[in-house]
Amino acid sequence: MTGVTEPTLPAELGPDRPAVQLAPRLAQFAAVARLEHVTQAAELLGVPQPTLSRAVSRLEAELGVDLLARQGRTVRLTRAGRLLLASVERALAEVERGAEAARAEADPQTGRVAFGFLHTMGTDAVPALLRDFRRAYPQVRFQLVQDYVGAMLDRLRAGELDLCLVSPLPDGDPALAARRLDEQRLFLAVPADHRLAGRRRIRLAEVAEEPFVGLERGYGMRAITDGFCAEAGFAPRIAFEGEETETLRGLVAAGLGVALLPPALVPRPGVVELEVTAPRTRRVIGLAWAPGRPVTPPVAAFRDFVLSRRGRLLAHD
Repeated sequence: MTGVTEPTLPAELGPDRPAVQLAPRLAQFAAVARLEHVTQAAELLGVPQPTLSRAVSRLEAELGVDLLARQGRTVRLTRAGRLLLASVERALAEVERGAEAARAEADPQTGRVAFGFLHTMGTDAVPALLRDFRRAYPQVRFQLVQDYVGAMLDRLRAGELDLCLVSPLPDGDPALAARRLDEQRLFLAVPADHRLAGRRRIRLAEVAEEPFVGLERGYGMRAITDGFCAEAGFAPRIAFEGEETETLRGLVAAGLGVALLPPALVPRPGVVELEVTAPRTRRVIGLAWAPGRPVTPPVAAFRDFVLSRRGRLLAHD
């Protein structure tokens, strides 16, 4: 089919593969080809001229073609040499770009941090955290990822993320380390016309027969909700599942169920938040990373900064 670009496949690697055999000498060949002078190319590369001459000769021998037509101290590319040089220049340019990208990633002042966090942290806590960190490191770049806990921890194990702000903390996984940062109270959100809306405090067991709205399985808040309900002696009857806590508040306001949620930053019309006295409905929020994996200076600086905010990550009630 015309107009379709074929994907670039990685070169095969092995002791007898061209990429492995030829790669060490391609930059030397490119220098000779650009300058059309072996001595000048040797000076550019900082190698003895005989060493460079032998390297290019070995390259020709391995390919089985003449790449250069020698005329005294100067050389001219053969047709085969021109064909090879075009590909070599593209490959060397890609290597240069890759090296620059790798160096930029680890630059202490301008490097990149891949940071994952809970959706519920994205409206207030994380923006404040980033703002305060950028005062000391104004040029550090961030790749921000919001997802449910299970997906973020998978990406952390795979090396796609450097750090994750999670709840609950991973437990018993040797591939992950975590530090407790703060604790957040969870309230029972009920419709404004609910039979319990006039109360300030309740026991969770008092809504054992009520329909619940909750996040989908895999979300940390869903596991936490199920756990607290189990402590109260019942399994929640989930009537609706969603992916955002604000969606759940809307469902509560519509009278479709009750929900265990973090406090709203702005009061939601039609929703009343009740303090739960039993069990103690608080969730632990912490920072997770993969121990033993090398970290770049910007990642180390941000991790240390976040850990220094222990007990001050959230606004306390």
